[in-house]
Amino acid sequence: MTPALPHAVARLRTACMAHSQTRPRLDRGESRRERCPGCRLIPSHCACTLRASVPTRAGVCLLMAEFEPLKPSNTGWLVADVVPDTFAFAWSRTHVDQSLLALLADPQWQPVVVFPGEFAAPRRVVTDLPAPTTDEARRPLFILLDGTWSEARKAFRKSPYLDRFPVLSLAPEQRSRYKLRRSWHEHHFCTAEVAALCLALGGDAHAAHMLEAWLDVFSDRYLRARQSVAPDAGDDPHRRLAALRELKAAPGSPPCR
Repeated sequence: MTPALPHAVARLRTACMAHSQTRPRLDRGESRRERCPGCRLIPSHCACTLRASVPTRAGVCLLMAEFEPLKPSNTGWLVADVVPDTFAFAWSRTHVDQSLLALLADPQWQPVVVFPGEFAAPRRVVTDLPAPTTDEARRPLFILLDGTWSEARKAFRKSPYLDRFPVLSLAPEQRSRYKLRRSWHEHHFCTAEVAALCLALGGDAHAAHMLEAWLDVFSDRYLRARQSVAPDAGDDPHRRLAALRELKAAPGSPPCR
């Protein structure tokens, strides 16, 4: 029996590979290399044994640009590694996945689109989440537009089914630490960084820290592989991730897996 794929982004990647007639060359600046199907790193730098899933109250819905699931440097994959309730859909201007619409209509979720507030009508913009009450069962569902900045802006403008949801505008003070792709603006954050900020805002602090640490370890190993340098399991990113894996998400919660 073929083993089940680990999470939504992995399944979307497989679907994209099956349906795409042409695919871009994604290992930029180097020849194509064998990659681990679990973490997308080359086998000598595989990090699968370090991956940890953390129980969360919030969920994450990734709307991914056409080739984003195929890119080895994509960080939406890292979100799905850490957050069990991660959903991933291919974004298209002309077609909307009915499973996406069903998710957005599911009464257990309170969807919120994460995007800079200056691009939305002021009445939609929020900068915080309402505090949950004892009679409020709905869980936050953070909708992230995963792609280049131009792709994300296009998806935001041309997805009318998102117009009824509030827009969460984040204002982080730190600079992005993501170094795997070039960005023209230091305030542009990668998908995993945005997801970590959202998790922290929603009260899932441990998962937020875990995702940040997992991003740092993945980035460290990705860059070392590119430079043909062996991974260092004793460096700062690895020690931080190891320490977080020893913690529980909350009193009474199961340990990280």
